Amino acid sequence: MRKPIFRFNPISHAIVRADKADVILLKKIKRTIAVLALLLTSHVVAMIILENMTPWQAVWLTFTTLTTVGYGDLSAQTPYGQAATMILVYVSAITIVTLLVRDYVDYRIARSERIRSGLWNWNMENHIVIINAPKYNADRFFERLVLQIREDDEYKDTGILLLNHEYHMGLPSVLKDLHVRHITGSPSQESDLSKANVAKARHILVLSRDEYHGDSDSISFDTAYRLAHQNLGHLCIVECVEDANRPRLRELGIKSILRPIRSYPEILVRAMDAPGSEMVIEDMFTRRDDHPERYPIWLEGERWSDVVSAMIQGNIGTPMAFVNKDGQVFVHPKCDDHVHGQSLIIFVKSDDMPTQEEVQAAFHRYFTPSAV
Repeated sequence: MRKPIFRFNPISHAIVRADKADVILLKKIKRTIAVLALLLTSHVVAMIILENMTPWQAVWLTFTTLTTVGYGDLSAQTPYGQAATMILVYVSAITIVTLLVRDYVDYRIARSERIRSGLWNWNMENHIVIINAPKYNADRFFERLVLQIREDDEYKDTGILLLNHEYHMGLPSVLKDLHVRHITGSPSQESDLSKANVAKARHILVLSRDEYHGDSDSISFDTAYRLAHQNLGHLCIVECVEDANRPRLRELGIKSILRPIRSYPEILVRAMDAPGSEMVIEDMFTRRDDHPERYPIWLEGERWSDVVSAMIQGNIGTPMAFVNKDGQVFVHPKCDDHVHGQSLIIFVKSDDMPTQEEVQAAFHRYFTPSAV
């Protein structure tokens, strides 16, 4: 009989061990504080009984002795009181304080190390979770992506959390300065998704591990399936390398599906801010359905809104920009701008691309109706 195969995830086990170590250390600190409080209380009572001090005098003497300040205004006078001070404070309490400081320093060091290595549980809410990392130039990609997110006033103070294995040795300083947090883990582990608190996220971005390899879609699909199973598909933006795999993701109710374009992380931000706009941007990168085309045409101060109307009414396409006489390109001018230029850049249908003559004719028909 074959033995069952158990998958061992060293990162998850490290997280479990770290969690247990934290719990043990915190319990030890609490226990030490309790012992210290008992010793100090005992000394206060001893001073009241043995030295006939008031409660406040006893407390004052106890703490000045513990902190080794020793103002000298009060001290134990009787042999029994002095013996109690030596046993309860000099020998016991001061030693306990030393142990308490040591344990607290150990806890802070362990906490800093867990944060650095991505094993800390941030308990974030209303945040942006970015799952996986690009295979190439991940630091630069994340820097540009986060900067684009921060440019939107709506996301200026939104927490950003990375979930991947890329930064198990710590985040680069450029991402730390942008207040990015990270968890070292895998989206294939439910415990890691839970640590990222995806259930309370504002947006979830699932990146392709390798934007040039279709096998990455299998990993993305597995992640999307896990998220959809938690009814989080409406929060997800998933990268998909092969267009043939998109229908499977759509069946999961994923909000946005787009092709990985590492040079323009801005597309991911557009998909978050205006779902559907990523399809328009993607369309501009291909010639499949629509594409931008440049047509020479002289513009002599016509209003931009009229230029757009002329092209649309002439069934040409949608003007997106114009080129002035110095060769500068002006994208999407204001509607009431009077434009001067030598060319138009028009978004046209790839299967029915208008000719130069048709563009000129549509322009003249609109601006010289008497010529019709």
